[in-house]
Amino acid sequence: MKALIPMLLASASLAGCATVETPEVPTYPMAENEQGAALNAEFEAFDEAQLALSPESRTYRGIRDDSYGEWSPGTDAAEIADERLLQQTAQRIAASYDPANLNEEDALSYELFAIQARNSAALFPYRDYGYIFDQMNGAQSSFPAFLINQHVVENEDHALAYISRIEGIGPVMDTLIARSAARAQDGIMPPRWVYPYVISDIDNLLETGSDYGDQAIIEDFREKVAALDLSSTREAELNAAAIAAWRDSAAPSYRRLRTEMERQMAMASTDDGVWRFPQGDEYYAARLKDYTTTDLTAEQIHNIGLREIDRIHDEMRAIMTEVGFEGDLQEFFEYTRTDPRFYYDTREAYLADVSQKLDRMEAALPQYFGMLPTDPLVVKPVEAFREQSAGKAFYSSPAPDGSRPGTYYVNLYRLEDMSKNELEALAYHEGLPGHHLQLSIQTGLDDLPAFRRFGRFTAYTEGWGLYSEELGKDMGFYQDPYSDFGRLGMELWRAARLVVDTGIHSKRWSREEAIAYLSENTPNPDGDIEKAIERYIVYPGQATAYMIGKLKIMEVRDRAQAALGDRFDWRGFHDTILASGPVPLSVMEENVDAWIAAQQGA
Repeated sequence: MKALIPMLLASASLAGCATVETPEVPTYPMAENEQGAALNAEFEAFDEAQLALSPESRTYRGIRDDSYGEWSPGTDAAEIADERLLQQTAQRIAASYDPANLNEEDALSYELFAIQARNSAALFPYRDYGYIFDQMNGAQSSFPAFLINQHVVENEDHALAYISRIEGIGPVMDTLIARSAARAQDGIMPPRWVYPYVISDIDNLLETGSDYGDQAIIEDFREKVAALDLSSTREAELNAAAIAAWRDSAAPSYRRLRTEMERQMAMASTDDGVWRFPQGDEYYAARLKDYTTTDLTAEQIHNIGLREIDRIHDEMRAIMTEVGFEGDLQEFFEYTRTDPRFYYDTREAYLADVSQKLDRMEAALPQYFGMLPTDPLVVKPVEAFREQSAGKAFYSSPAPDGSRPGTYYVNLYRLEDMSKNELEALAYHEGLPGHHLQLSIQTGLDDLPAFRRFGRFTAYTEGWGLYSEELGKDMGFYQDPYSDFGRLGMELWRAARLVVDTGIHSKRWSREEAIAYLSENTPNPDGDIEKAIERYIVYPGQATAYMIGKLKIMEVRDRAQAALGDRFDWRGFHDTILASGPVPLSVMEENVDAWIAAQQGA
C-alpha cells in the first residue's frame, strides 16, 4: 500500500520530528565476531522498530498480534518518523562499525544499509510528489486488495480484526483525502485522465446490492468466516458487524473521496510528465538513480532504449522469415496484434495454458538452479473491483511463515489485450524462474537481516524477471516461433520503456505521443499500449529498471561464460546472483566477478 506502508524514502534534514527509540547495542572496540553480532543486533532492532510503525508490514510478514486490526495512520508525521528511524540507525552504524573489521556477509549488509539510507535521503524531499490516488497503486484499491489478499482469517479474533480494519478505513481514508487535497492545492496531482479510473474503482466498491453480499470486501469476509468452525448464529453476527463497519465508516469515506476526486479532476492538468513539478528534473533524476541503481542520465537511458529496439527488431525479422510472413515488420506487428488466432476465447483456457507452462518449467529448474523456491505458487485473475485499472500482470510475495503462497496475478479483464504469444514469457517472468523463484528464495534467506530478506532494489528484482524470460529460451522452451516472437515482443516492450519513460518525464512527450511511439515500434494491442503508457506516467522511472537490470545480468553472464568456458556452471552462476538477495547492480557485478575468480582458482 503505497500511501500507508512505510517506505525507505528519506531526507537528510528531519529537524523537529519525534524521536524514535531503538534498543542500545554494544559499540567498539570489539573482535570481528562480536562486531558482526552487534551489527546484526542493530539491524534486528531497526526491523522491530520499523515494524512497530506499520501494522500492514507486520501482516505481510505473517505477524498477527494486537495490531492485526489496525492501519498505519497515513500521515506525513508517520512518514517522517519512519525516515528518522532509518537515518538515525544509518548514522549510528556508520559511527560505530568499520566494515574492514566485519566478515564478508556482514560488510555487505553494512554497505547495503548505507546505500538504502542515501537513496532514501535523496528522495525524501520529494515525498509529496507521489500520487495518493491513482490507477496503479492508489489507496482506493489498496485497502480492499490488502484485506482480500493479505488479511488471513484463521479464527474469530482474526475475523474481529478484519472488521476493525473495515471500520478503520474511514478515518485513514479521510486523512489521505486531506493530504491529496493539500498536494492538489500546490499543483501536485495526476493528469486529468487518471481520475476516471480512480472514480471507477470507487464506484465498483460502492455499487452493491441491498444486502452488501456482492461488495468485494464483504464477500471476501463472508467466505473467510464461513470456513471457520462457528455456530450459524455467531457467523451471522460477525457478518452483520462487517456490513455495519462498511456501511457506517468505510463507505461514507469512499463517497467523500469520490467528491474530492471529481473536484480535482475539474482542475487537473493535461500535461503528463513530472517535469511540470517544481524541481521536476531533479526529482526524475533521483527516481532514475534509485530505480536503476546507476548514475545513468535520462538521455543515456533513452539512447540505450533506441539501441536495444534496433537489435530486437532485427531478431523479430528473423522470426518473420522463419514463419514465412510476407510483408514488413509493421505489417507483421499488425497481423499478430489483430488476428484472432493469437487470443483466447475464455479465461479458463488462458489460465490452463499458464499452469501447463509453469509445470513444465518447474520440472526443468533443478538443471539450472541449486537454490529452489520452497513456497507454493498460485495463479489468480485480478479481482473484479480493480481489474479495469490494474496492470496486466504482477506478483505478490509469500508470507515468511508459509501462511500465504506466492501469487501470480493476471489481468483477464480484456482477453484481446492478453496475447497467446506473450503468455509463456509472462509466466516465466512473474512465476518461474522469475519473481516467484527469486522472491521465495530471498524470503527464505533466514541468516540475512530482515531489511535484506524483505527489501528491494528494483533493477535487480525486475532485471531478474526480464532475464528469466530469455533464460527460458536457453532452457529449451519457446518451441513455437510465435511464442518466441512474443518473448522478443516483451523484451522490446522493456526496451521501448526506456524511450517512452524518459520521453514523457524528461523530453516532455505527451501521453498521445508516447502511445504513438509504442504503436509504431511494438506489436502490442492498443489497449495494452494505452494502459502501459498510463502506468509510466504515474510511476516515473520505475519502468526503466527492467531492461537496465537485465542487460547487466546478461553482461556478467557473458563474462562468466567467456572466462570459464566448459567449466561455466548454470547453477553456480544463478545461485551467486540469488544468494545475496537484492543488491545494486554494481554489487551484483562484484559478486559474480568474485565467483568467476573462485572458479578459475578451483
